[in-house]
Amino acid sequence: MKYLWTEDTGAGLHFWKLVNQLFFKNTLGVESKGSNQELLDAVSELKIKEDDKYYIAFDYVVDNQDIRNKYRMLKSVAKKAEGKIIILDMICFEYLILSFDKLVAWTGTGKTDKLKIYEDVLAAVEDHRINLSKIDDEKTLRYLSSFKRYSTERVMKSLVGEFTQNEKWSVKGLLMGECWYKNCCVSEHQNSLRCGKPEIKDGSEKMRVLMQSKEIEKILITIAR
Repeated sequence: MKYLWTEDTGAGLHFWKLVNQLFFKNTLGVESKGSNQELLDAVSELKIKEDDKYYIAFDYVVDNQDIRNKYRMLKSVAKKAEGKIIILDMICFEYLILSFDKLVAWTGTGKTDKLKIYEDVLAAVEDHRINLSKIDDEKTLRYLSSFKRYSTERVMKSLVGEFTQNEKWSVKGLLMGECWYKNCCVSEHQNSLRCGKPEIKDGSEKMRVLMQSKEIEKILITIAR
């Protein structure tokens, strides 16, 4: 059997369950381990059966020393497992959402002051970090310097929150916002937070479009092999 273990809880875990349901027809055993340390501990203690494979959704950025240390240990465990433990190539769940090319259009964000920052950050992502040397816009650099404990992951979490403030598109709660996966659109609620007008109304189809985005698709291809 194939298993997908994640450190994500709440909306992140819900995302992986939707991926399992819509893309893998519920053939994966999806589990949250609650944190990167608990995920590392669980992988380290694995007793792998012959026909099992484990896909590990570990949030990895190179500008956080603690995460780098844990990732190094995780890679060491995976190497000894002879292909039975596969670490998925990802920064974090929030980056998967942030890098979706229809995010701004679908959510209808009114955060126009953050659009340039969003574009600069996405263009500067390489090798699991934001390469600050690729950013020359002063406003974007000020935004990044405002983080008391800067890391690529913290920036991703902050920015995705800016663009999914409408609760129907939120990725911060116990579940993903309903408009990601249900047949709904909240654009008619003009007195609430703004919302875009997705060209697709069907919930399952919206999730499939999300899963076809570059960063998510490469992960799904890895699991489907």
